[in-house]
Amino acid sequence: MSPDLFLNLSTSSFTEFLAHAAPDLLPGRRRLPAEPTPRHGTTIVALACHGGVVMAGDRRETMGRTIANRRAEKLAAADAYTLIGTAGTSGLCVELVRLYQVELEHYEKIEGAMLSLDGKAHRLATMIRNHLGLAMQGLAVMPLLAGFDPAADDPARAGRIVSFDIAGGRNERHGFDAVGSGSLFATSALKKRYRAGLGVDEAVRLAVEALYDAADDDTATGGPDLTRKIYPVIMTATADGTRRLTDEEAAAVAEAVVADRMTNPGG
Repeated sequence: MSPDLFLNLSTSSFTEFLAHAAPDLLPGRRRLPAEPTPRHGTTIVALACHGGVVMAGDRRETMGRTIANRRAEKLAAADAYTLIGTAGTSGLCVELVRLYQVELEHYEKIEGAMLSLDGKAHRLATMIRNHLGLAMQGLAVMPLLAGFDPAADDPARAGRIVSFDIAGGRNERHGFDAVGSGSLFATSALKKRYRAGLGVDEAVRLAVEALYDAADDDTATGGPDLTRKIYPVIMTATADGTRRLTDEEAAAVAEAVVADRMTNPGG
């Protein structure tokens, strides 16, 4: 690799740099996986709350009609104030998230400033668009972006959620959204209970309830597994930064939801 590539950077985008330096490493240009049926992960939900956002994801990955993994990690902190969750082809999801994290870090180091939330959404949309070839072959990645916007006039409404389609089209969602095979059931549950101004703890509870309802109707979504002690991954993004709830905190919420559903299965 020529040193000139590093000495004559003309862009603050790590993705564009990689396209020139090593294009075969981009997720959209990877070879197709050898296995005929790759792993897929679902379901992710995000809710705006007072002072930020909450994002939660189930732990199941499937391979066709088989459960391939019960402890998948589908959520990550993209940077100090932003969360990203992914549903779709698991291997490509992991690659895209890692590249996106480097993309945001690279921009901040080169420019000396953090991208705005709109800028982060634009960068992610471009990366998804570059992945369109594999998506059209059935190897899609469906991310959900949510974060605290430090530039918001009202901190109480600083939580923002952005969804994407496989072609990189992006839409800002107000209140809540979900992606993955269980998203229809999760959003149906959320629209009955969600209200503006929820506290973080209330939003966490609703997120877990939505995943429970998704698992109740979608075979690819895994509900809380009290026997194996497998609970949803839950993260928050507020003015204090991103935070993942501990296993004990997630367990307490999930077990409370399951206990309530023992007497009221429909929620």
